[in-house]
Amino acid sequence: METLSFVILILTLLATAVMAASASIQAHRAGMDAFGATVLAIATGMGGGTLRDLFLGRTPVFWITDMRYFAVAVPVALIGFLVASRMTAGNGRRLTVLMHLDAVGLALFTLTGVNIALEAGTHPLMAVVLGCITGTAGGMIRDLLCNMTPSLLKEDLYATISIVGGGIYLLLLPMMGETTALAVGFSAILCARFLVLARQG
Repeated sequence: METLSFVILILTLLATAVMAASASIQAHRAGMDAFGATVLAIATGMGGGTLRDLFLGRTPVFWITDMRYFAVAVPVALIGFLVASRMTAGNGRRLTVLMHLDAVGLALFTLTGVNIALEAGTHPLMAVVLGCITGTAGGMIRDLLCNMTPSLLKEDLYATISIVGGGIYLLLLPMMGETTALAVGFSAILCARFLVLARQG
């Protein structure tokens, strides 16, 4: 269990970094400055997990007692903003990078959300729902703060992929163990999102 907790921590920090990077790119596209990008990155990287913890009654929420999430989100936001500022505008490259980062964040946060909900004793079906909330809420917050329609509201497959991926993880967990189930669930969500993005492109 300690090994799994460590894996979930690493995956959550990685997901925070990925979503923070996507937020910094979106912030630059929206005309924000570096401070705005940092605020947006923090809200995006921690928003989904915050909602999950509030629904589960886990207070204070995770980032209040663990500064590692800020330590990851802030520098990633600044670096991402700098990289985005050096990318040529108008050719769709920044949007492409953003959407692929978002796909990785969706996969990571969905699976960590399901796992944390299960550890809290939640019914498995509700754990999948909370995994979906964890995976999608950060991106929604990012898009809304940038005055954009969230992908969740215009692409049905966004939330559907999250729910299906969380369900796959849940089904495989008793048969394959945590690590393999995480790997398969992550691959399923990521491949599905990349396929959708390829068809849209």
